[in-house]
Amino acid sequence: MDRALTVAVVLLSGLLWTGCAASGQRRSSAETPASPVTVVEVQPADVPIFADFAAQTYARNMVEVRARVEGYLDQWLFQPGAEVQAGQVLYLLDQRPYQAAVQQAQGNLRQSQADLEFARRQVSLLQAQANLAFAQANLVKARQDYDRLTPLVAADAASRQDLDSASAAWKANEANVKALQAGVDQTSLSTSTQIEAMGGKTESLRAALRTAELNLEYATIRAPVSGRIGDSLVPVGGLVTPNSPQPLTTIVPLDPIWVRIKVTEAEYLSWSKRGQRLFGGALPLRLTLADDCDFPWPGHIENSLNQVDPKTGTLELQARFPNPQRTVLPGQFGRVRVQVDERKDALVVPQRAVQQLQSMQMVYTVGPDNRVAARPVTTGARVGDGWVIEQGLRPGDRVIVEGQLRVRPGALVKPLPAAPSGGPPTGY
Repeated sequence: MDRALTVAVVLLSGLLWTGCAASGQRRSSAETPASPVTVVEVQPADVPIFADFAAQTYARNMVEVRARVEGYLDQWLFQPGAEVQAGQVLYLLDQRPYQAAVQQAQGNLRQSQADLEFARRQVSLLQAQANLAFAQANLVKARQDYDRLTPLVAADAASRQDLDSASAAWKANEANVKALQAGVDQTSLSTSTQIEAMGGKTESLRAALRTAELNLEYATIRAPVSGRIGDSLVPVGGLVTPNSPQPLTTIVPLDPIWVRIKVTEAEYLSWSKRGQRLFGGALPLRLTLADDCDFPWPGHIENSLNQVDPKTGTLELQARFPNPQRTVLPGQFGRVRVQVDERKDALVVPQRAVQQLQSMQMVYTVGPDNRVAARPVTTGARVGDGWVIEQGLRPGDRVIVEGQLRVRPGALVKPLPAAPSGGPPTGY
C-alpha cells in the first residue's frame, strides 16, 4: 500500500508539473532554455550476473618439519623464507652414534651369516652318515658269514661254536646299524633346526642393520615437499627429539594457493537447481585482494565440505588458484567473484541514473518531445556499475544519467548521448 501510494504521488506530481509547464510554456519558453542532460538509450542485451563472496587463502599441504631420531643439531642449511625443493637437505644431526650403530649391526650380520653357512654344510650329519654306512657294510658281512656257516655246520664241516659266533656278530651289527640310523636321524633334525634358527637370526640382524641405516638417513633431515620455508625454531647445538611439541620449521606450498569461500544454503541450492556445476572448472573465479586489485589468474572450485554449518547456515567451498609468482600467501583476506547466472535480453542502466525516493526507486526519462518524465523502476541484480531493471522501462527508452538534479518532470531538456561504454559490463 505504501509503495502504491508513493508511486501514485510521484505520477500525479509529474502530471501536474507537465500541465503547469504546458500552460506556461507559451509565456516562458523564450526565457527558459532547455537544460542539457546526458542520456543513454536502453537496449536489451545478454549480461552475466556475478556475485561476490568473502574469501580467505590457505595452504592445503602445509608441512611441519620434524625429526625422526634424537640427536644434537649440527647444521641447518637453508635461508628462512626461501623456496625449497622436495628432498633438499635442511638439517644435519650428529651422525656419529648412528654410524657406529650401523657398523655394529654389519658385524653382527656377518657373524650370523658365517654360522648359517657352517650349519648348511652339515659336517656332523655327513660324519654320522659315514658311520652308518660302515656299520651297514659290517652287517652285510656278518650275515654272509652266518649264511656260509649254516650248511657247513649241518654237514659237520664246521663247529657249532663258529655258527653261534657268526649269529651273535650278525645281531650285534644289526643293532649297531639301528643305533647309527637313529643317530643320523637325530643329527639331521638337529642340523635342520640349527639352519632354521640361524636363518631367522640372520634375517633379524639384517632388519637391525636396515633400522640402523634408516636412523643414519634420518639424521639428515630433508624437505618432504616443495614450498616456501619458515624460520628455524631450534638453534644449532640444540637437542632434537621425535616427540618434541615444537617442529623444526614449516614448509608452505604456494603454487597453487587455496581459497575458502562460504556460500549460503539458498545460494548453493539455487546453483544446483539451475544445473550449474560447481566443480571441474565450470564456474571460473576471480580473486580480489586487500589492495582492491584483481589477481591475474582465474581459479576454480575444486571441492566442498560435506555438510552445512548449522550455526551460520553456510557451506564451505574450496577453490584453487594458480600462484606462479608466489605473491599470494596463506591467511590473506579478499573477495571472490563468480558468475552465478546469465540474463537474456536484460535492460541495464548505470547506477547513477537510479534515484532513491523513500522506499521507491525511479529514473528520469526523456520522451520524443524532449520532456522529462519520472519512471518508477524495480532494480534487480547489479552488473558492474549498472543495475538490471526488472520493471519500469522498455527497450528504446532514453534515461538521464547526468544532469538529473537540474531538471524536474515535464521540463524541456536538450539530450546529449553518453559516451559509449563498450557494451554491457561483464564484471571482470
